[in-house]
Formats: sequence, structure tokens, C-alpha cells
Amino acid sequence: MKTSEIVSAGLVVCLLMTGCVSTTTRTTAAKPDADAGDAAELNYQLGARYYRNGNYDLARDRLLYSIELNPKNATAHYTLALTYEKLENLRLATDSYEQAVRVAPRDYNVQNAYAVFLCNQGDFDGARKHFDRATKVIDNDSAQITLTNAGACMMQKPDFAAAESYFRQALERRSNYGEALVQLSLLKFASGDYLGARAFLQRYLGSNTPSAGILYLGVRIEEQLGDDRAKTDYSNQILRDFPESPEARRILEAG
Repeated sequence: MKTSEIVSAGLVVCLLMTGCVSTTTRTTAAKPDADAGDAAELNYQLGARYYRNGNYDLARDRLLYSIELNPKNATAHYTLALTYEKLENLRLATDSYEQAVRVAPRDYNVQNAYAVFLCNQGDFDGARKHFDRATKVIDNDSAQITLTNAGACMMQKPDFAAAESYFRQALERRSNYGEALVQLSLLKFASGDYLGARAFLQRYLGSNTPSAGILYLGVRIEEQLGDDRAKTDYSNQILRDFPESPEARRILEAG
């Protein structure tokens, strides 16, 4: 079954934006002077707040002014890039991402954000390069997220071998990382390895709280394996815990 068919079943194939949007106070270089630095930071925070609230024109203006005052704030550059994405100006978004990378080449959040952007534009090889750069930063204490993002991107390419490698590397960093376990279950399902899909889903359920979509993946896996009892157990859990979900409606419609 194709990955796109799994998505239509109410499952999310990837969480590429995980870890991409940061609106915390962090600049990557010393402020040019105290007054300008304070003004740059204030305008950055206002721009980030406007971005979070969906006021993208105001966000752009504040972020541009912040960057004018302090062009070394990589976080401001990539928040501006995210803003341009929302404004559907991909050319300026690309320019802002590239500027962020130039300002802070070892900032793993910046590298991850740019990689996500490139993946969304279909530049899978470019995305992989920046994901790899992010994971190689020694102080990247959330590398399991970056690696899972990279794997999800490779699934979109599709390159399942590369995707599986990234997901397994993520589990080496954190053995019970739920998103990597789900992605591996989805990958195995899409590859027709239903026993493998079951094994990774069971690992996920052993240490994570499932959504309706995750449980519905269990329904689909057990359906393929011909285990009617397990399929019914998953279906009943969806109907009990998520009675208003699209997955519950599918189960009821299927009888």
C-alpha cells in the first residue's frame, strides 16, 4: 500500500515541522550595541508573536526591522523565512533561510528548519544535506527529532532504505521515541512487511499514549495479517476513546 493511501486513512506520515519554529530569545552573535541590541530583540519578539498569532504582514515588518538592527540573529532570519512561507513568497523565504544558515552554520535548529523547507519544495537531496549537518552538531540534544524529520523526508522522496536508516538512528538516540517508532511502523506497512509494522507499533504502544490515527494503523495492520481479534480490539478502543473521530466513523461505516 502506498504511503499516500495511509495518509488518507487519517494518519500523519511525518511531523516535518517538529522543532522548526522557535520563538524563544536566542541570538547567535553579540549585539552590535546595547540600545540597538535591545531594540532588535524587542522587534524580534514582537515579530515572533505576530507570527504565532497569524498576523504575517506585521510579523514580516517587525522581523525585517529586527534584522536591520542586528543582522546576526539567525533565529530572526529563519522566523522571517517561515513568515514568507505563510505569505507564499518562496523566493524570499529561500533567501531568508540561506541567510540564516550563513549567519549560524552550526545552529542545528536553523539547519533543520531549512531542511524541512527544502523537503517541502521537493529538493530531497538538498534537504538531506542540511539534516545531516544538523545531526552532526555535537550539542544537538534533540537529534532524534532531526533524524526522524530526515527519515520522513526520505519517505516522501521515496527512499525507504534511507528513511529506515534515519529512523533507526533516531531510536539509537532515544529508544522509546514515539515518532520514530510510528514512522517505522508506517514504513513497514507501506513496504508490505506487516509483521514488522506490528512490532514497531507494539513498541510504540508500550511507552506512548496513542491517538485515533495510531490505533487505526493497528486496525489496518491486523486486517492485513488476518488477526480479526486484534483488529476488533483496536476498533473497540477507537470507538470507546475517540467516538467522534474520523477513524471511528470509518469503523462504523464499514460495519
